[in-house]
Amino acid sequence: MPELPEVETTVRGIAPHICFQRVTTVVVREPRLRWPIPPDLSLRLTGAEVLAVHRRAKYICIETSVGGLIAHLGMSGSFRVCSPAAPLKSHDHLLIRLGSTELRYHDPRRFGCVLWESSDRAQALLASLGPEPLSEAFHAAYLKRMARGRAVPVKQFIMTNQVVVGVGNIYASESLFMAGIRPTLPASRVSLPRYGRLVEAIQTVLTRSIDAGGTTLRDFVNGQGEPGYFQQTLAVYGRQGSPCLQCARPIEKINLGGRSTYFCRACQRLAS
Repeated sequence: MPELPEVETTVRGIAPHICFQRVTTVVVREPRLRWPIPPDLSLRLTGAEVLAVHRRAKYICIETSVGGLIAHLGMSGSFRVCSPAAPLKSHDHLLIRLGSTELRYHDPRRFGCVLWESSDRAQALLASLGPEPLSEAFHAAYLKRMARGRAVPVKQFIMTNQVVVGVGNIYASESLFMAGIRPTLPASRVSLPRYGRLVEAIQTVLTRSIDAGGTTLRDFVNGQGEPGYFQQTLAVYGRQGSPCLQCARPIEKINLGGRSTYFCRACQRLAS
């Protein structure tokens, strides 16, 4: 599933091509995504000017002169910009033409969504989101306060969107390794200094992934149809049985909260 770095990569890839362009045509080839594409999308969007594209959590927000769209890439979705003459792919479900450029939403599993930002469903999706991990609102004291009395493992804690947005499974495992924290440690037992190291690790890992164009393990491609390359630098995720890059002890894999979790028993301590 595309996570924050992949969504940020997508936003940065498509924004220069569609901002301040006017929508000339909208074609919905398949409206049945996770929730149906709004039936009046073409009527409302045709003739509108795209004013800005930004990210909130793992949502892509496209602001136009007639209102905003929010999109989620689901499990396998992607946006790409191309020539309107480029051959269509079988899972290109939405085509938005802006002059000589076309923005296409592609989603083989159809688990993503494209909604009006003002709709009740879109507002509900955005309402309870925590702070952005790369913002000043995300810091050690905030995490320590949110963790008070929480027995949930710290990995699940930082993957909770109400606590902080966009720290997906890959990036949680990598950040906890960088901070030297065992993923099973109860969130309330992590000390303030170690939360400081974890905040720094999360921000470092996410920034490096964005710079590398995100992580492509299966489906993700950026706005130009290219994969990300952060997976080439993963320290623990997907490396069970391989030697730890710091101590050479084999990386272990466990199931935590229904998610595959990777860590080094020697380098990631249970002590707070």
